[in-house]
Amino acid sequence: MFRTAALAGLVMLAAPVAHAAEEAPELPIIEAGEHTLSEFKWEARPLVIFADSPNDPRYLEQLAFIADRPEPLIERDVVVITDTDPDNLSPIRKELRPRDFMIVLIGKDGQKYLRKPFPWEVRELTRSIDKMPVRLQEVQDQRLVR
Repeated sequence: MFRTAALAGLVMLAAPVAHAAEEAPELPIIEAGEHTLSEFKWEARPLVIFADSPNDPRYLEQLAFIADRPEPLIERDVVVITDTDPDNLSPIRKELRPRDFMIVLIGKDGQKYLRKPFPWEVRELTRSIDKMPVRLQEVQDQRLVR
């Protein structure tokens, strides 16, 4: 899925299986660590979730929203990146410079399309993704294949 071989701290949320014989795709959830946003360019749409603590209620709410409906995010090639340690300045934290809780949605083209200081439901996130130029092209390409 991604060119990067080492995705330290990788957690996956599985989508329901359509047929028992198929393996369900999973939503990657990784810690920011030493990752950079350029690793994901043209490969995935990073959804970066920042908080000052892993116990922040907004952070927990955002993760719950994602866990409840990972399928639409999986379909849209989203990778969730979490960063809950403001004392450890990860490359992603340095680049995006969040204050307190924040989500940032980045397109496959590397553009920052959305910054919000509060949790967003998956439906709202997918609506934003579906307006991105690369996503519009993906949908058009899918229609041509069918």
